[in-house]
Amino acid sequence: MVWGHNAVQIFFMTQGSQTMRLLHTMLRVGNLQRSINFYTQILGMKLIRTSENPEYKYSLAFVGYGTNPEHAEIELTYNWGMESYEMGTAYGHIALGVPDAYAACEQIRAAGGTITREPGPVKGGSTVIAFVTDPDGYKIELIQRA
Repeated sequence: MVWGHNAVQIFFMTQGSQTMRLLHTMLRVGNLQRSINFYTQILGMKLIRTSENPEYKYSLAFVGYGTNPEHAEIELTYNWGMESYEMGTAYGHIALGVPDAYAACEQIRAAGGTITREPGPVKGGSTVIAFVTDPDGYKIELIQRA
């Protein structure tokens, strides 16, 4: 059976009171504490929880502006002994809504973050955006929202 978009949407909408939600996005990082510092100190997220798995040699840290299920989180995964990863060509970015992209960039820059696209209108539109890069090279888009 081939399911179209509408069939999948109807299936999940009719499964009782439960709805699908975005819970988290996982990023592999080369230095867990460095990444925790970036997301908490530079982007203002909270460290929600951490865990260690010695048997399988990895550590996790969940960061975000709130907790599941009301807010999606970012899962930072450190595989012990891995200091860097190659960026794939399929990955795009994480987007954050901000009230003022210009002010957000100034705060991020002052805190030591790297702005890789200065704030301004998106090409072909009027929405103000900017891009920040985390310590592992992941792109974060700031979208100005009233």
